[in-house]
Amino acid sequence: METPYSRTIIGQLPWYSVLVVGGMMLAVWLAGREEKRLGLPVDTAVDLALAAVPAGIIGARLYYVLMSWEQFAKRPVSVLYVWQGGLGIYGGVIGGVLAVYIYAQRKKLSFALLADMLASGLLLAQAVGRWGNYFNMEAYGVQITDPRLQFFPLAVWIPADEAWHAATFFYESVWNLCGFAALWMMRAGKQKKGSIFAWYLLIYGAGRFVIEQLRTDSLYIGQLRASQWLSLVLCIGAAATLIIQAKEVQKAERNLAFVCAAFLFARWMAFDGHGLYALLLVGAGVTGIWNVRENPRGLLWMITAMMLDGLGLAAAAANWPFETAAAGVHAALCCASLPMGIRALCSRK
Repeated sequence: METPYSRTIIGQLPWYSVLVVGGMMLAVWLAGREEKRLGLPVDTAVDLALAAVPAGIIGARLYYVLMSWEQFAKRPVSVLYVWQGGLGIYGGVIGGVLAVYIYAQRKKLSFALLADMLASGLLLAQAVGRWGNYFNMEAYGVQITDPRLQFFPLAVWIPADEAWHAATFFYESVWNLCGFAALWMMRAGKQKKGSIFAWYLLIYGAGRFVIEQLRTDSLYIGQLRASQWLSLVLCIGAAATLIIQAKEVQKAERNLAFVCAAFLFARWMAFDGHGLYALLLVGAGVTGIWNVRENPRGLLWMITAMMLDGLGLAAAAANWPFETAAAGVHAALCCASLPMGIRALCSRK
């Protein structure tokens, strides 16, 4: 498993294409189930897929090409070779969302409701599709030089440079799968329109922001990668939407929740500074716990989030058991603590 046996499944049929299409089919099937639950017209999911899937593929390819133009500059026709890999997930989301918005306007349906219908399946499709990167031997992370960490699924062997690299595709696939499970359970409760899609953006964006730091093929804009900037913007927007929805009439609580969220996001900018990170974590804990002090459910979520993040920070600071592994534990728990913290702030008594 440290390296794929073949890029194709049968003849010239690429695993990449099979997995991407298979993920899309799963997403459409789940959207069909949500269609009935949400009371939308029959065949809305299928009609929407016919518009959103092509738009998503085009958007995903354009995003990847723009972020990696040096690969295509000498041979522009290779932009069309989608089966060889090279789809930017964020481009796919943007393209698909635009198609959904246009469809909603034409059919006079709620855009927020349609986005909620698609959110869970989209995250599952991304979990499946990431395995296409494994078979194409792409989207891997930093080189792993410690022999004790050179095993799958922590790392993958890349024949091109004869080295072990972080299996970032696998990390993201697992994160997306866990996020799908969370959304699938969450959607059954009483939710406001657009909230499930907001949770999708927050969960996926949190994982992508942290995991992207391990990638070696990203385009930088300033001190952060392009996908990290986009993740940050989408996460902030999603968190603000969820907090406003949850605290529409409690202005004081809403403002304090924004302060707590600001601390949670600021930790991402202090990932290499343990002292500053710890200070921001304390700020998030104090403001968050005070905000939900009379809400047992929210209090449990907040304390759990802060404890997990604190354990991750302790592991990273102590470099235990290995420096790389400790940083990975910290990164994973940092991914989880942001959605958990926002969940605490949005919990109802």
